[in-house]
Amino acid sequence: MEAVFTRRPDRDEITEILGSETRERLAKAGYSTVEVTISDRRLEIANTNLEELRDGLGGVLADRLAEISEGVRAKQDAAAVRFREAAAGEHDRAASVAALAESVTFRTSERRVPEPDRRAVATDDRARIDDWTDEGGHGR
Repeated sequence: MEAVFTRRPDRDEITEILGSETRERLAKAGYSTVEVTISDRRLEIANTNLEELRDGLGGVLADRLAEISEGVRAKQDAAAVRFREAAAGEHDRAASVAALAESVTFRTSERRVPEPDRRAVATDDRARIDDWTDEGGHGR
């Protein structure tokens, strides 16, 4: 027997449909010989007949499929929330880094030197600049 899905099941749904929990549910409901497989958008149901499907097997399968879909959807929703939270956290972190970077300035600061020593510092600075200018063959 085959039943057609309204959409192609995703990988997690297929794993659950074909998993041991589905086999256990079928056995517990009295359908221990029934086997299910998936082919594209079809649920293939083996070792059964239309009467069993009508008299309860169809309901057992429908309940299991709904449970699987709800569980997979809940996991996907939770993953999406975690992703959005991580993205928001990364956005906030990037904004903090950008704000901090904008606050950095590169400007000379006036050195605090007592008044009598200012001329000596200026002369000393001028001598260093002259030394740097003369290095490396500049001006030669």
